[in-house]
Amino acid sequence: MALIVQKYGGTSVGSPERIKNVANRVAKWKAQGHDIVVVVSAMSGETNRLIALAKAVQATPDPRELDVIVSTGEQVTIGLLAMALKDIGIDARSYTGAQVRVLTDSTFTKARIQSIDDAAMRKDLNEGRVVIVAGFQGVDEEGNITTLGRGGSDTSGVALAAALKADECQIYTDVDGVYTTDPRIVPEARKLDRITFEEMLEMASLGSKILQIRSVEFAGKYKVKLRVLSSFQEDGEGTLITFEEDEKMEKAVISGIAFNRDEAKITIKGVPDKPGIAYQILGPVADANIDVDMIIQNVGEDGTTDFSFTVPRGEYAKAMGILEGVQSHIGSKSVIGDDKINKVSIVGVGMRSHCGVASTMFRTLAEEGINIQMISTSEIKISVVIDEKYLELAVRVLHKAFNLDQAA
Repeated sequence: MALIVQKYGGTSVGSPERIKNVANRVAKWKAQGHDIVVVVSAMSGETNRLIALAKAVQATPDPRELDVIVSTGEQVTIGLLAMALKDIGIDARSYTGAQVRVLTDSTFTKARIQSIDDAAMRKDLNEGRVVIVAGFQGVDEEGNITTLGRGGSDTSGVALAAALKADECQIYTDVDGVYTTDPRIVPEARKLDRITFEEMLEMASLGSKILQIRSVEFAGKYKVKLRVLSSFQEDGEGTLITFEEDEKMEKAVISGIAFNRDEAKITIKGVPDKPGIAYQILGPVADANIDVDMIIQNVGEDGTTDFSFTVPRGEYAKAMGILEGVQSHIGSKSVIGDDKINKVSIVGVGMRSHCGVASTMFRTLAEEGINIQMISTSEIKISVVIDEKYLELAVRVLHKAFNLDQAA
């Protein structure tokens, strides 16, 4: 039949009962004749517990030793799932990242995968076993345990699917697919049957928490077919993430609305309008490993410019401190900030062939008295920064304006 990689997140394996449910689900796929590789996260809350233990011993844990500690969460889960499968008559074998040899670089706590040895997994699959692999972890050239960073189990699943040339990578989570927006804000939000890789990548980068962005990037690079499913529903096709647009997608101008509450804006006022000024501002910020998102530069009549950009809210104070320190050096008049903003984005491949999308978005927000502070666009998305108190209203009215509550 098919070779399928299934990834189960922390909530899906959050208790012995849920692990048994996963085993029963895997057994059904196996009974249909499929070869199954399962990638699992640590049980929900376990990684946080392990980090807290580390910090109780060392305020700033040594990165190498922290990876040794937090990787044990997934090791527990693979053993329990293998036992649950054996208990219902399914032969299974568990592997840590090091045992598979998921080779990574040596950047502890946020390593990147370099290669995967699929020999042991293929041998087990050929002998009829279910293979269970610990997500989130690997090993470097020197044999050190490494972890891939938060959400790394999604990346592990996609990477294994790429290495094995799997027919499909199924991501099981606590939702039954990708929705037009967060149903907690818009009850009329619809589950999408399919979405393009480009749209999913944009939505993941813009704040959608369904899939970790690195996993989507990996899927795009290696053309891995992804499907998002719920581990708490027996039936349902979930949402297929595809690489080709179809006729229905052509009809849909906008596929979804993403938003990010984790935003702050910084403006450096009155800096000289001259070559290199952007680097002088953003260089020190980049050196501090602070991600910069939206950027706007205005040109004044007196030879100066105002330079605005957004950063993650958790990095706001750090970024402000850096810029206040370089203010006199760059010759700016002042540095001001606002950590009470949010970003709202509309996403859709249909923008390529439909005009008037931006004007509809801006008119809809204006009619509600919502001021747009910053704008950023790409071929298939438009993002705006607004006051955080208007976020949910903006999402609701945009969802209605683009008829996202109606099936295409």
